[in-house]
Amino acid sequence: MAITKFDIADYLDNEEMIAEYLNTVLEDGDSSDLIVAIGNIAKAIGMTKIAEKTGMSRPSLYKALADGAKPQFETIMKVLKAVGGQINIKPSS
Repeated sequence: MAITKFDIADYLDNEEMIAEYLNTVLEDGDSSDLIVAIGNIAKAIGMTKIAEKTGMSRPSLYKALADGAKPQFETIMKVLKAVGGQINIKPSS
């Protein structure tokens, strides 16, 4: 019996799952977790498609969204927009 490695990108197949995933990471994770999560979403949608929408090259996109990367905020916003996401702020309770 072969065991396959879990890949969250396999489950990010609709906007609701993507939004839930991002919201969970925003609530429970840190900035590096968020970058990895956005990378997982871009992978699920397709790096070539995201690269075209952001105007970035695929290698630059992979580098910006790699674990441990420190992309510029502008890059994060471009990728979020390309994957159909947005940031909303609400008061914390």
